[in-house]
Amino acid sequence: MQTGLSQAIPEVLWNLKKCSGICVIKYDTVFILAALKVLFLANRIPYPPFRGDKLKIYNLSRRLCKDHELYLIAFVESREELKYKKELDPIFKEVHLIYQPKWRSYVNTAWNLLYSAPFQLAYFKSRKMAKTVKSFLASHPIDIIHTQHLRMSQYTWDLIQYPRILDLPDAYSLYWKRRKEVQRPWWNRVFDAMESKRVIEAERIVIHFELNLVCSVEDRDHLRDIHPIADVKLLRNGVDLETFQYKNQDYSRANTLLFTGNMDYAPNVDAVVYFVENMWPELTTKYPTLRLVIAGQRPIKQVLDLATDNIEVTGFVEDISEMYTQADIVIAPLRFGAGTQNKVLEALAMGVPVVCTNIGFKGLEIKSGDGVFHAKNDNQFVAHVSALLDSESLRRETGQKGLELARTKFSWDGIAKDLEEHFLSICLD
Repeated sequence: MQTGLSQAIPEVLWNLKKCSGICVIKYDTVFILAALKVLFLANRIPYPPFRGDKLKIYNLSRRLCKDHELYLIAFVESREELKYKKELDPIFKEVHLIYQPKWRSYVNTAWNLLYSAPFQLAYFKSRKMAKTVKSFLASHPIDIIHTQHLRMSQYTWDLIQYPRILDLPDAYSLYWKRRKEVQRPWWNRVFDAMESKRVIEAERIVIHFELNLVCSVEDRDHLRDIHPIADVKLLRNGVDLETFQYKNQDYSRANTLLFTGNMDYAPNVDAVVYFVENMWPELTTKYPTLRLVIAGQRPIKQVLDLATDNIEVTGFVEDISEMYTQADIVIAPLRFGAGTQNKVLEALAMGVPVVCTNIGFKGLEIKSGDGVFHAKNDNQFVAHVSALLDSESLRRETGQKGLELARTKFSWDGIAKDLEEHFLSICLD
């Protein structure tokens, strides 16, 4: 199996000893990399792949397992989730699921009031997880440990005998910084300020990992600024072009806006409530028949209460790609968060034009209008949506530019190869 670095591996690496599973072999003028033994440590079981932290590991491991030997240790918070192990068995050589019910995590969080760790880390604290990781490593010759999220860093930061990557979905301190700056009820702001301070301190742990990965240049630059001695590089979020397959989008329609996401997730709830309260009235005055579809699992009461004759709250949707085929414009009016937004990448892959706030846009590294229009304030957001509703040619041009970007820049196939090269880079360091 050739890697993108195969032509660049110097001869001195032939006798590599640091990683037990690597064998660099010369065949004529080409170098071949034998299978790596990789342990993935995840804060949630990566199936079904309906949310960001599940999507990434599932899509990457599904591709990497063709050439490498993968193992998974992950949390589940309900016994019902244990049934998904059979879906992961074809991908991972071994799957170890640690059951920790929500009540236990809530107890951990309550006790954490007496301590200074972030509540996010306390929620995922588990003696059983720590014991399982230790036992697994004692009996398996692992070459590299891939730790997902700051939440799981508490189990691997001190395992200095192993090459380790900390894969951060985003710069967590940036997420909390933005969250505390948004005008919300005072009790939210008090908690956000406290957690933000704790996260910044806990995030210093990144200096103990050989490599830290984030999904956008914005997050990378933020972490490099506040933790300058840490090695931080880019691993983009992607989109599965098989699941979100372009189906000849009908650009002649101009009547349906779509917002997707897990509807118990604070940034999504805030975004859609804010949009309906502050921008929707102006749009429906100009376009009386305009519809808004809010599609995503576990909608909380605050979201359900938004439903009207022209606002539909779907709840869980089995095939979310179908929602994109029915949409004319996808909106992403987030006011806080970090990283890149899966809803935006999925829309690009389906050829649907997007209007997006500042959150997540910079990380795309594209120009406004190339699939996504960037709105810096409410007025710009409404103006971009209106311009798209008024022009079939603009919808078509924007959607097709986005489709090309999805295929060339955000395919999981290419991103999996990038991760493979990151593995190789720290194993051969």
